[in-house]
Amino acid sequence: MTETLITRAQLLMQQNRHDEAASMLVELLATDPNNTTLLAMLSDVQLAKGHVGKAREFISQAIGLAPDDSFLFYLKARIDIEEEQYDDADDSLNTAISLDPGDADNYALLASLKLSRKNYNEALTLSEEALDLDPENILALNTRSTALLKLGRKDESFQTIQGALNEDPENSYTHMNYGWGLLEKGDHKKALEHFREALRHDPNNTYAQHGMAEALKAKYTFYRIYLKYAFWIGNLTARYQWGVIIGFYLIVRVLRTIAKNNSDLQPLLTPLILLLAFIAFSTWVIAPIGNLFLRFNKYGVHLLDKDEKLSSNFVAVSAVVFIISLLAFLITQNSILLIPTAYGFSMMVPLSSMFATTRKKRILINYTIAMGLVGIIAIINAMNSGEIFNTYSTLYLFMFIAYQWVANYFIIKEDNI
Repeated sequence: MTETLITRAQLLMQQNRHDEAASMLVELLATDPNNTTLLAMLSDVQLAKGHVGKAREFISQAIGLAPDDSFLFYLKARIDIEEEQYDDADDSLNTAISLDPGDADNYALLASLKLSRKNYNEALTLSEEALDLDPENILALNTRSTALLKLGRKDESFQTIQGALNEDPENSYTHMNYGWGLLEKGDHKKALEHFREALRHDPNNTYAQHGMAEALKAKYTFYRIYLKYAFWIGNLTARYQWGVIIGFYLIVRVLRTIAKNNSDLQPLLTPLILLLAFIAFSTWVIAPIGNLFLRFNKYGVHLLDKDEKLSSNFVAVSAVVFIISLLAFLITQNSILLIPTAYGFSMMVPLSSMFATTRKKRILINYTIAMGLVGIIAIINAMNSGEIFNTYSTLYLFMFIAYQWVANYFIIKEDNI
């Protein structure tokens, strides 16, 4: 009787009827509180419902009863990953592998974790170990494909992902992964087809939704160039990402110093410095500007979340302030109007990234609000005193420079788990 009910609970879980499955499992557990299969299933259900704390309670209880069960550590690793405890997840999966070296799922999930942590060679090795045990393991096939792509072995990568599609042509995850691979390769049109397929099989696939939005924006040449940069720097580890940012900053500083001390070189270096400054500025604002264009697309508008829409709105308002103030200055030649001009231009940077996905999201939002208020006070002070440089405008300039370092710190930290 119990086995029949367990089978029924498993069926309910497969149908995503998690509340019904949880109720049935709780009733079964009441009559057999030390049944590790029930505890593991209930942990899995709670994880699917987003109740990570409860999921951890049940899996910890199960491991206490059966510390030599590989699957329990596999499930614990999934919970660790959900709670962003990646070192613990690594330990859990290594324990699972030591307990059952013949389970491909353990290797596949560890490979996926290594891939997320940008350990591409380890991810490749582990995914191939998983495929040696189970040549049809979908997660291992997808992970191997992505690892190969990140290592520059594109032909092998797409052969692998095509093999995954042959195994399961209706797998949303595989279509989504294929789409991102094609997008990184630069084929946004074909990527769009796979994102559509991913969403056809799973309309709630958020990574496919995000990928489709990026593919739609990639029809614009400038955004495609930005995507190449985004993929390139995103594939670097934190050390090299900081190296690029600091190196870029130092190059601009050196060029400015040379131009300042060599009047003959100024006509040559000044346009170059302005170009580099524009490139740096564009990496901040191009995404929300792209989202603004996407909102005029009948499909794209449904792919943006609330934060992306807000960010694009704020950047648009900031750009309008910049343009109107600049035109007013050119017409009136009133130098005080340079303050709102600079304000509208510079505020596009924090407004474009204040909703960036980070563990300390509120810090960027609060910083942007504080910076915006200081800027408004600086404008009012300048209008009243007739002086462009005052205490508040100086503070605003300092906050603007500091914001870029603060935001980069949190964004790079989030990108390197």
